[in-house]
Amino acid sequence: MSQFQDYNLNPAILRAIDELGFKEPMPIQQETLPVLLSQRTDMVGLAQTGTGKTAAFGLPLLNNIDASQRCVQALVLCPTRELCVQITKDLKNFSKYIPEILVVPVYGGASIENQFKDLAKKPQIIVATPGRLEDMIRRNKIDFSNVRTIVLDEADEMLDMGFQEDVDAILEYMPAEKNIHLFSATMPVEVEKILNHYMTDPVRISIGQKNSGTANVRHIHYLIRANDRYLALKRFIDYTPSIYGIVFCRTKLETQEVADNLIHDGYNAASLHGDLSQAQRDLVMNHFRQRYLQILVATDVAARGIDVSDLTHIINYNLPDETAVYIHRSGRTGRADKTGVCLSLIHSREKHKIKAIEKQLGQTIERAMVPSAKQVCEKQLFNHVDRLEKVDIMRDDIADYLPIVFRKLGWMSPEELITRVVALNFNRFLDYYKDAKDLNFDDSKPEKKEKKAKGEKKDYDDSGLQRLFFSKGKKDKIKPNNIIGKINDVTGTKNIRIGRIDMMENFSFVDVDQEQAQFIVDCFADERKNTEGIRVEITTTDPKPKKKKEKKNFDDDRPERKNRDKFGDRSYKAEGKKESRKESRRDSKKDSKKDSRKDRKDSGRRGKNRSR
Repeated sequence: MSQFQDYNLNPAILRAIDELGFKEPMPIQQETLPVLLSQRTDMVGLAQTGTGKTAAFGLPLLNNIDASQRCVQALVLCPTRELCVQITKDLKNFSKYIPEILVVPVYGGASIENQFKDLAKKPQIIVATPGRLEDMIRRNKIDFSNVRTIVLDEADEMLDMGFQEDVDAILEYMPAEKNIHLFSATMPVEVEKILNHYMTDPVRISIGQKNSGTANVRHIHYLIRANDRYLALKRFIDYTPSIYGIVFCRTKLETQEVADNLIHDGYNAASLHGDLSQAQRDLVMNHFRQRYLQILVATDVAARGIDVSDLTHIINYNLPDETAVYIHRSGRTGRADKTGVCLSLIHSREKHKIKAIEKQLGQTIERAMVPSAKQVCEKQLFNHVDRLEKVDIMRDDIADYLPIVFRKLGWMSPEELITRVVALNFNRFLDYYKDAKDLNFDDSKPEKKEKKAKGEKKDYDDSGLQRLFFSKGKKDKIKPNNIIGKINDVTGTKNIRIGRIDMMENFSFVDVDQEQAQFIVDCFADERKNTEGIRVEITTTDPKPKKKKEKKNFDDDRPERKNRDKFGDRSYKAEGKKESRKESRRDSKKDSKKDSRKDRKDSGRRGKNRSR
């Protein structure tokens, strides 16, 4: 087995990594270090998240830096602020005993003025996210003429987040004489394009099977009903008292809702998503890394690149749409030769996704049964007893108080005392899980679906939605999808929950999540974002067609439009609309014999117009 001392590394770097506890290089490091320390070349490193890629590119990067030259010599691009901060921290730790080397992070969400000041110190290495770096380039704040090495870390995630154009613009700006080191967990088409366009005969290093997950992770899933998802999550957490993991959700709204519900139910949890400020995200991550929090509920974007050791579980509250995302998620546990569990909560219509992921992983995602109420209570009881048995007693500190306790509780037998101690902390679980239902979905039986009456529309659920007025309508030649696109563009996110859209001639009404309504209005109020000057306001107006008021004149005899019920209340038809129509026609015939010829002509003309 090789050691770091076997490679031609600066003694100062060796001293630093030895203090950090690095003894033996990990597989990706064993492959990259000899190449990057001995030659200038492009490289593609394919390895799962958490396999030591930062040291694989970071140690040679630091080793090849000319510390005497105060200019930017290397650039590291990464997808998220969290990863940017983490890489910067690691590089500073590796170069602890080379104080002349300066590493500066550049990322969005932090003070740009402070970053200007850091860049003025002329660092040798910049670690950056694409968006903020491109902004710096446009402002002409960085001289890249001396850059010789560019690292693209988590390249697949970076491109998946929509940074393709930014990365292209940055690479085109760099000097011709440079080497690119690309590291990725998967190799999608977009990454291959960068490889083919910007790199020359790169050395290819692959650790593990291409686009596969780590072998140290056990993959399981629960098959449940869709509306039991949160209950199943709680039950698994209760069944696993020592859990230290991340719960992945699809949207920011869902992430916040799940986290809020867990906190309300007494769990040690917090949320991480894009609506949090940088200070809030840093605070959450610090608490999570220090294990003040057991459970982090996060979106994929917010959690990308975060490096947290010893995670026991990854929970997919929803399965991702892409297999690569599942691989990224699961790769956050089972690191450094430790084992982990990746659990997915799925309903019956998602079973086909499991098969697709299994094919990509090369592993079976076994089905597990949601623990029963009795199993959860037993697990919690054993955990409580273990903690009671192993508690660290500070005898000297409590010695003065014990006589009072003995006098108070001395009448109890040992059995009675133990029973009461256990019950004190265990009663709430017994109470909560009394008569708890089985959450497992029986897929051996055909799923019953509630049938709707013929012609009946699907009920529209407007709970939690707020109606907005939108100053564009049919006359502006726009459609509902155009409105959705404009909302996404102006707000800068695709995570807006949008319900019904009612198109009028001169304006429209849009149902959106009530918690996001004011945010949308504020975005459209910003002229820099809303360049078309579209007016958006919160309203309670309901544009649904109303029933016509009955008139007492001859207009009652006009024939009804055949498909009128499409736009009205279905219950109205069920109450005998068909019968009234027949009666109307009979009455019309009788009246026509009595009426004058002029009245018949007028009535016929009106009937013809009405039927169009």
